[in-house]
Amino acid sequence: MEDPIHKVHGKLSSLKNSQIKRLSNLYRRRLDPDVPVSLEYARDLGELALELRKNVSTLVDRRGRVVTVAVGDASETPLPSLSGEAESRLYGLRLIHTHLKPGGLSSSDLSTLFLNRLDAMIAVDVRENSHGHTEVGEVHLALIAPPGAEEEDWILEGPMSARDAERLNITERIRALEEELTRSATARETRRSSQERAVLIGLNTGESSFESDARLAELSELARSAGATVAVMSKQHRPVPDPRTLIGRGKLQELVSKAYHEDADLLVFDRELNPAQARDIEVETKLKIVDRTQLILDIFAQNARGREAQLQVELAQLQYQVTRLSGRGRAMSRLGGGIGSRGPGETKLEVDRRRIRDRIGALEADVSEISQRRSQSRKGRVRSEAPVIALVGYTNAGKSTLFNALAKADVLSQNKLFATLRPTTREGWLPGLGEWGGKALYTDTVGFIRDLPSELLNAFRATLEELHDADLLLHVVDAATPGAPDRVEAVNRILDELKVEVPRLIVLNKADLADSVTLRELGGRFEAQGVSAATGEGLDELKALLAETLTRPHPTLLPDDPRAAYGAATPYD
Repeated sequence: MEDPIHKVHGKLSSLKNSQIKRLSNLYRRRLDPDVPVSLEYARDLGELALELRKNVSTLVDRRGRVVTVAVGDASETPLPSLSGEAESRLYGLRLIHTHLKPGGLSSSDLSTLFLNRLDAMIAVDVRENSHGHTEVGEVHLALIAPPGAEEEDWILEGPMSARDAERLNITERIRALEEELTRSATARETRRSSQERAVLIGLNTGESSFESDARLAELSELARSAGATVAVMSKQHRPVPDPRTLIGRGKLQELVSKAYHEDADLLVFDRELNPAQARDIEVETKLKIVDRTQLILDIFAQNARGREAQLQVELAQLQYQVTRLSGRGRAMSRLGGGIGSRGPGETKLEVDRRRIRDRIGALEADVSEISQRRSQSRKGRVRSEAPVIALVGYTNAGKSTLFNALAKADVLSQNKLFATLRPTTREGWLPGLGEWGGKALYTDTVGFIRDLPSELLNAFRATLEELHDADLLLHVVDAATPGAPDRVEAVNRILDELKVEVPRLIVLNKADLADSVTLRELGGRFEAQGVSAATGEGLDELKALLAETLTRPHPTLLPDDPRAAYGAATPYD
């Protein structure tokens, strides 16, 4: 029976018990810690590899002890768990393996070295000579290059003979490299702020370059709103997403290299990752992984003010997490700290699925209670007979700034995504509304975004019910940012999903920052006028248009009617 402490890893089904025993005996070897690989040890590995017709790999610690024996290539050798070493240090293990075919270190060897921060990667060419004896050929050695190196991510040594390898002091090389890594890490810590540095990854599966660029730019804005510093932005073109890593292993390794040299510790994907993908990418990169949904949830968590918003954000977070408890690795063991792992409910990451579902049930009951209270508040507003104008639109379109200008209010208005999570209603004066004494109620609402996570949409339904009882939806569009038609379509799609059958009127905000040609084109396309909530430009005209629209008789429009989708500003047919 094999000793579990001396387990041989890899595909062993075709091996004899005697061969497995000989492999297991490698654990008993004690090597010179200063020598990369001795001729004797290289020959022993080579004899086994030639007999098995398979490469043999071993991991050796800094005391010269063999800690892992495996049949297969370097990338197939399992690594023991890290012992909590500092991030600036190396793994503490070097990998020695055979090559039955000459050719130097493979790209897979070098990737394994870099991704796992091994002390060294050593390959020994072995072959059988004409007399049937094992012959040790060239020895190939590679070490990680320090961050900021202008060359590759690794330093190649050799090829050299086994005798030359015995004269090389690997301990000194590793010590010097670690000192340089430590100095580099200290310098980075001095330069860097408390913000996490992120590598952003976009995936284009066939959409236009403009659309994919817009998605990546939006991801950058999301990362900034979450508190991260964008270190690298990259885009991968693939006809279909890779089922394991979304973007492919080669692209992933390229991004890990960029993260290493840019001192980034966070990979942010513009698509939602399934649990298996999140786990595989984390194992592959040893970095923190966040997808678009997590990023949006994190922003909501940071901006949640008051019990109502916190309950709804926690509900959304738990609904997202409950299906991922068994799919995430180290990231699920964190109890907070950084993007994707904070906010209401962050201490729930380690509880089991049953307890999370119980908590979800309790939160859903609380949200239902919120819905009932809001319903009562809306009934009170209906009795006041003042018309209700709800401001809707893409996040950061300037809804809160316009709301403040129309209602003379002072709600929070920031140049950040999802700064508003809680609807606010204020009374304002609207000339031309003689029937209602010139009074109107304005409601500032939560901003939308393309591909809004379903968890958030479900959790915030109680809040979004405000839209159904409005007399008019004022759809605020950022005219100064490219891609306005796509954002209009995204908002209309969400409103239709919510089955909101209220007339809609589009207004082009930030006219003071928009290009005149673009503003004219958008105005013609959506029959909308431009305003600037910041400067007050066009506000009087907008108020007159609102009053005219509210006093004008019109039929109830269905969601699929283009006039309902675009809120025509001219009289209805």
